[in-house]
Amino acid sequence: MRFSLVDRITSIQPGKSITAVKNLTLAEEYLQDHFPGFPVMPGVLMLEALVQSSAWLLRHTEDFRFSTVLLKQARAVKFNSFLTPGCAMQIEATLVKRGGRECEFKAAGSVDGRSTVRARLVLEQFNLSDRADGLGQNDADRIDRLRSEFGQLWSGDSAAVDE
Repeated sequence: MRFSLVDRITSIQPGKSITAVKNLTLAEEYLQDHFPGFPVMPGVLMLEALVQSSAWLLRHTEDFRFSTVLLKQARAVKFNSFLTPGCAMQIEATLVKRGGRECEFKAAGSVDGRSTVRARLVLEQFNLSDRADGLGQNDADRIDRLRSEFGQLWSGDSAAVDE
């Protein structure tokens, strides 16, 4: 099962920052069990929404040069309030440091100006073919899929981009 935890990208500044939205609805299957009678988005998925938003910024900045972006480290993670169905979490991620294939981000989620989660993230980017021979086509297929998904999340409105 693959969780796509970014519903829309509202602004992006390549190499700098991204703002995205995650809408939480009762249709999310995991809410049936987390928790019965008091559905809330699990903290690990709130953190994953920050990771995914940061990864979109990195992919766009690098022109989708790498097929894989993974969380390498999460520090100073703080959960401040519950995220319940009907809420739209605004996610903001800022690229703090780039070094080789690792990048550090400061990311936060909020609902109506109220903090829900924040963290410092280190993401690593690479191609699968760098680690195992014969995976070049897999990289190309993944990059094509990611470009297509990005096109659905980001309209490319030049007025919202500040390069």
